[in-house]
Amino acid sequence: MALERRDFDAIVVGSGPNGLAAAILMQQKGRSVLLIEGKATIGGGMRSAQLTLPGYIHDICSAIHPLAVASPFFEQLPLSEHGLEYIYPSIAAAHPFDNGTAAIIKTSVEETAGLLGADEREYKKLMYPVVNDWPMIAPDALGPLHYPKHPMAMARFGLTALTSAAHLARRFNTMEAQGLIGGMAAHSMQPLTKLSTSAIALVLMTAAHLKGWPVPKGGSVSLASALSEYFVALGGKIETNFHVSSMEQLPSAHAVLFDITPKQLLQIAGHRFSSIYKWQLEHYRYGMGVFKVDWALDAPIPFAAADCHEAGTIHIGNTFNEITTSEQQTWDGKVAEKPFVLLAQPSVFDSTRAPLGKHTAWAYCHVPNGSKVDMTEAIEKQVERFAPGFKDNILARHTFSAAQMEEYNPNYIGGDINGGVIDLSQLFTRPALRWSPYKTSAKGIYICSASTPPGGGVHGMCGYHAAKRALKDVFDIV
Repeated sequence: MALERRDFDAIVVGSGPNGLAAAILMQQKGRSVLLIEGKATIGGGMRSAQLTLPGYIHDICSAIHPLAVASPFFEQLPLSEHGLEYIYPSIAAAHPFDNGTAAIIKTSVEETAGLLGADEREYKKLMYPVVNDWPMIAPDALGPLHYPKHPMAMARFGLTALTSAAHLARRFNTMEAQGLIGGMAAHSMQPLTKLSTSAIALVLMTAAHLKGWPVPKGGSVSLASALSEYFVALGGKIETNFHVSSMEQLPSAHAVLFDITPKQLLQIAGHRFSSIYKWQLEHYRYGMGVFKVDWALDAPIPFAAADCHEAGTIHIGNTFNEITTSEQQTWDGKVAEKPFVLLAQPSVFDSTRAPLGKHTAWAYCHVPNGSKVDMTEAIEKQVERFAPGFKDNILARHTFSAAQMEEYNPNYIGGDINGGVIDLSQLFTRPALRWSPYKTSAKGIYICSASTPPGGGVHGMCGYHAAKRALKDVFDIV
C-alpha cells in the first residue's frame, strides 16, 4: 500500500504493557514507530522504586505476573535475551483462614485438589477442562468478541466463566475451596454476585496451573526494561517526559495508538470523534479504586499458616462470605472495616529486593472510586490477623490512596487499576460498542489500553489486538 511520507508510520502514546506490546508488534511488521511516555521512565504499571528506605525495591503497581507469562504475545518475545528472569514461588497463591490454616494453589491441579478434602473431585471437574482447553482458547478469551477458532472449547469455558463467583462457589462445600474462588474472583474489583466474575477466577487459576505466578527478578521494572530494550533493538524509538494533551503536539503519523483510558482520550482527541462515539466514551464506567501500602520489613511476614511462607501472593479475606461482604460494601461506596487485601511478598524469593536479611511487601485493598480515605490501619490489622507480630517488623511504609494512584498514573481513574469496570456489559464492548473496540470513529486513531478487551492485567493483549487492527486498516498488513 503506497502511503504519503510521514515522520513515523505509527505513534504509540503510553508505555504500559499494552503500549509496549502495540509498539513492538508494529515494529516487528516493519513499521517505523515512536513510543511516547509522559513520565521520565517507561513502564506504566511495571515500575519499581525505593519508596521507603534505601536498598528496598518496591513494585509501584504490579508485582506478580501470572498473565505476563501466560500471554500469547509476550511468550513469543525473546525477553530473556534482554535481561528478564522470572522467579517462581512453589505456591502461586495462599489464602489463610482464622483457624491458622490456608488454602493454596500450586502448579499441579492434582496436588491442589488433593488438599481440598471433600471438594477434591469437584475441583478437578472444574479445572481440568479449562486447563486442557486453555492453549486452544487463550487467543480468543484474551481478545475481542468474535467467532472463536475452537467454538466447542470456548463454549465449555464460557458456560462457567460468565456466571457469578457466588454461583461458582456454591459448587463447593469446603471453606478452603470457596475461599480460593473468592480470593481469585475478587481481582475483578466488583461484587462477587455479578455475572462474569467467575471468568477472572478461572483465568488466574488456570494461569497458576499452567505457568505459575512468577515475580520478575529485580522488580516489575525488569519486565518493562526487557520489553523496551527489545523494541529499541527492532529499531523503535522512545521519547520520555513528553506529556500529550492534544493531537497537535504529535509528529505526523499514519496511525496513532493511545494506551490511555476514554477520559484522557476524549480530552486529547474528542474533537475528532463522531457524536455517538463521544457519547459512548463519556458514559464509560470506572470501578472501585485501590489503597496501596508498601512496607520495608525487618523480617519475613510471620504468617500463622506455614504454606503462606512459600507463596508469592496472599489473599487475605478469610471466608467467601466475608470477602463477598467487604467487596459489596466497597462497591456501594462504603469503606469496609475488614477489607479484602491482596498482598505480595517478592523479597521472600528475590534477594535483590532488600538488604541482606530484610524484606519488602506490598498490599492493597479496594476502596470507593476516588477515595482519599487512609486504609493503612485497616490493611495492617488484616495482615496482623493472620500473621501475629507483623506490625513489629515494620521499619517504614509508603502509601498511595486511590486519589494519589490517579495522580501517579492518569490511567488509574479514581484508583481503578483495571481501566474500567469489567462486568458483563463492558467485558467485550469496552470502551464502546463497535465492530472493533480498538478503532475510534476518527481515521487513524486507535485505543490500546486496558479499557479495551480483554481488560486489566500485565499481558499486553489489548495493545497486540489494537496494533493488529491498525496494521490491517492503515497498512494492509494481516
